[in-house]
Amino acid sequence: MANSWDGSFDLGSQSDESGHFERLYLEPIYDAFVCPLTKQVMRDPVTLENGQTFEREAIEKWFKECRESARKLVCPLTLKELKSTDLKPSIALRNTIEEWTARNEAVQIDMARKSLNLGSSDSDILQALKCVQYVCQKSRSNKHIPRNAGLIPLIVDMLKSSSRKVRCKTLETLRIVVEDDDENKKMLAEGDTVRTIVKFLSHELSKEREEAVSLLYELSKSETLCEKIGSVNGAILILVGMTSSNSEDLLTVEKADKTLENLEKCENNVRQMAENGRLQPLLMQLLEGPPETKLSMAAYLGELGLNNDVKVIVANTVGPSLINIMRNGNIQSREAALKALNQISSYEASAKVLIEAGILPPLVKDLFAVGSNHLPMRLKEVSATILANVVSSGYDCDSIPVGSDHQTLVSEDIVHNLLHLISNTGPAIECKLLQVLVGLTNSPTTVVNVVSAIKSSGAAISLVQFIEAPQRDLRLASIKLLKNLSSLMGQELADALRGSVGQLSSLIKIISENIGISEEQAAAVGLLAELPERDLGLTRQMLDEGAFRMIFSRVVNIRQGETRGSRFVTPFLEGLVQVLARVTFVLADEPDCIAFCREENVAALFIELLQANGLDNVQMISATALENLSLESKNLTTLPELPAPGFCASIFTCFSKQQVITGLCRLHRGTCSLKESFCLLEGQAVAKLVALLDHTNEKVVEAALAALSTLLDDGVDIEQGVTVLNEVEGIKPILDVLLEKRTDNLRRRAVWAVERLLRTEDIAYEVSGDPNVTTALVDAFQHADYRTRQIAERALKHVDKIPNFSGIFPNMG
Repeated sequence: MANSWDGSFDLGSQSDESGHFERLYLEPIYDAFVCPLTKQVMRDPVTLENGQTFEREAIEKWFKECRESARKLVCPLTLKELKSTDLKPSIALRNTIEEWTARNEAVQIDMARKSLNLGSSDSDILQALKCVQYVCQKSRSNKHIPRNAGLIPLIVDMLKSSSRKVRCKTLETLRIVVEDDDENKKMLAEGDTVRTIVKFLSHELSKEREEAVSLLYELSKSETLCEKIGSVNGAILILVGMTSSNSEDLLTVEKADKTLENLEKCENNVRQMAENGRLQPLLMQLLEGPPETKLSMAAYLGELGLNNDVKVIVANTVGPSLINIMRNGNIQSREAALKALNQISSYEASAKVLIEAGILPPLVKDLFAVGSNHLPMRLKEVSATILANVVSSGYDCDSIPVGSDHQTLVSEDIVHNLLHLISNTGPAIECKLLQVLVGLTNSPTTVVNVVSAIKSSGAAISLVQFIEAPQRDLRLASIKLLKNLSSLMGQELADALRGSVGQLSSLIKIISENIGISEEQAAAVGLLAELPERDLGLTRQMLDEGAFRMIFSRVVNIRQGETRGSRFVTPFLEGLVQVLARVTFVLADEPDCIAFCREENVAALFIELLQANGLDNVQMISATALENLSLESKNLTTLPELPAPGFCASIFTCFSKQQVITGLCRLHRGTCSLKESFCLLEGQAVAKLVALLDHTNEKVVEAALAALSTLLDDGVDIEQGVTVLNEVEGIKPILDVLLEKRTDNLRRRAVWAVERLLRTEDIAYEVSGDPNVTTALVDAFQHADYRTRQIAERALKHVDKIPNFSGIFPNMG
């Protein structure tokens, strides 16, 4: 008889712990209780025809082995043959054994209770836990024993043990105690126990973690406990993380996954799972749940922050279902669906999925509908936001009918309706509708239709007025739209801005704000940059308002590194340079522009910007501005005043002597400077322009060649211009441009420049020996436009490839 957990019992092979605990008896064991075959106390004793008693399972196994080995059916004890294998239950003996077992188990449980305290030794606690496990595993009907004995709270307390081994065994014991027993689960979940169990999930890659998952899995089988588990902060997050872990034990991952599947019974848990990246349960409930659940899940989906990859998955999974709710549901359902679609549509790829699922027709219908079932304005704003999102995705919206007469989003009446809504709603929805038009005008294929509809509706002036809106988002959307429109209706927009209403001043004010560089500033300067550069009235007004001085200062600040770190720096700088270049297009008609360029030494800034490597547009615009400035140089050069000849010299030429004046510009034959007359030679710009002839961007090459051509223009000393180019090794790069034939414009400019170069005999002689140049000129002579063919003919005469007396074209002088 055992009365302690000491080592007097055979624990050596604890693989059979049930045998150990069956030896912990209060009363002596009777031979009649023990099965002769198993040597264990019987649970279901049965008697043979000869009166011998065995455990039912053991004797049935004996008979089976006899049959399989073709032996006679004999009694295992007497070895005498049996006539029958009938088994008679020994009810009286079984009852006696059960009573005896119950008395012994009561003692064992009592001893376990005494050992289940943190003051006991680890070995005693472990033995007590093993005892509880044995009692529970012996029979399912025994699960009430630890509950009735008050052991569950005592076992839970063992989770506080400092021994990792005890904590692991405690978790394992609790799992066995609650397995298939709702009452035990309910008792275990009282108080803060579930939170304590969840804490063990954070024990990275430990046995405790595995046992805790297994215990939570058992608890999650009880629907009433699902909400409690989910309410523990971090429980679902950790479980979701475990299911996606590559370093976790596969069995643990499976248990975590099954636990989450059980927790899906509670809507709050489904929401938490979605929030932590496990979206599938929410999506399934949205697809298959009852109407109220669908509504709840759609509403929550609209509140979730989804990453872009997930948005695509969601769009593919529930997009059609949400669109159907939006089309056919009541106002409450449509609101939930719209908010979910708003969330999903904010990524280009998912927006395209929604377009293919048919979102455009119901969206447009909701926006324009009036009547009893129309959407309230706050939901029309959501519809407009979704429409702006999907239109901005780059999908070809012109191919999708959205109206009853197969109109598309860029059909005239649809655009008219959008413009009408913009004029008759509040700022929030106006902003979204303007963004729709921005998306439609981003594409070169659809902007034409939108421009046509705007012109036919006379809406340009009303659109320009939004530049003065107090709401930043509204201003930004309107400016971006006007910028997109400017390439096709620049003059109309310039006329609308060029008044006393104040929109131009508002644009200038936006650009001048010294708050870093915003998208709004980049868009505003981009709009001004796209307006017709030769509109003298607009340039004069900008000059009067100090726009060019402010822009010059901002360009200098950016180049000096005083403005950094904004993703809009490049488009902002490009726009500033292009707007600044406006002053160079009207120099002949506006003396104030000349005065401004002189005062700020604008030419020097454009020369510096030629070296803005990586900013092709800045280099191209700067070269064009220098071309304009250089063309004006011959008119601004101060020509020397020669003294009148004396009396004798006026009568007798032999007495006259040619006056020699030093320090004059070789090109312009007068006094030149970069600041006063914009002379490229004085500004040492020629070599920098020649360097750009090797640029990979043909537009930069064309602008640089055009600026260099001013050195060979009528009104300057062409021979000296050739000399200047030769000094900076600029002849060959110009010939190379001709040979490359990259674009028609480049060939036209190159042929003109080469003809001017060939007027110098030394150059003509050298080039005449180059068959490639000759071939290029012949090709231009045969295939170029009329004017270029004339010039090519003159060039070929310079190298004696066409006789001077046989002109094909009339002499153009």
